[in-house]
Amino acid sequence: MRVLVIGAGNMGLTYAESMSKSKLLKKRNLMILDNSPEKTTSLKKISHFEVYDNLEECLPKADLIFLAVKPFHSEDLFKKIKKLINKEQIIISIMAGVTINTMQEALGVQKIVRAMPNLPAQIGKGVTSYTASKEVSRIELLTIESLLDTTGKSIFVSSENFIDASTGISGSGPAYVFYFMQSMMEAALKMGFSANDSKVLVSKTFEGAVELFNQSDLSPNSWMERVASKGGTTRAALDSMEDNNVKELIKEAAYSAFNRAVELGKEK
Repeated sequence: MRVLVIGAGNMGLTYAESMSKSKLLKKRNLMILDNSPEKTTSLKKISHFEVYDNLEECLPKADLIFLAVKPFHSEDLFKKIKKLINKEQIIISIMAGVTINTMQEALGVQKIVRAMPNLPAQIGKGVTSYTASKEVSRIELLTIESLLDTTGKSIFVSSENFIDASTGISGSGPAYVFYFMQSMMEAALKMGFSANDSKVLVSKTFEGAVELFNQSDLSPNSWMERVASKGGTTRAALDSMEDNNVKELIKEAAYSAFNRAVELGKEK
């Protein structure tokens, strides 16, 4: 099995470097392509994979082809690769909003996997939801899942609607967490803490809370009740959030990302 990653941006390079550590692949079986001379020059100094700047030299050799480019580059990319691919190759797209049907029609192939990773994949803590066209076999899906899992955890979903939905939750989700962290850090600074102390207080609070949640079967509501006592400081903060409708605003934000992912699919 040979794998080609098209696009050496943040996510493409993350997948390439993570897959290079997989027992499923050897160096000569992992290829990466980018059209930036500066990028390919720097990548050639890394011994994890073969580096290309020409589709004709690498794409016909691949069994699995990861498309890791920005969605607005998809039409140009499809035109370039259509004449080079064959019907047995499997396309794995991590482009937001580009549907399986769009790719099948543009490329003239049927084996398509659509995946939605998130930023923590860069440190092996990512979560990727994925789905596939019916032409992709179960055995092929198991192999693909193993490769996706090199960046964290993957979840198979039954339809593309859940890919768009996961965009609003896990795909865009890290930004929501950073938004909350930034707000807490600014509050800490206003209270008189130094920038470094503010960062430590907030980051370790998030890290500890997530670890508590992961190591138990308790719901977030149950944990909140354990922290908040009647008439106490935490209850004052939670009451303020409830009074300001923060929960509903967060839900609306997630749905905004979800709806935008659907819109992007319709624009293609």
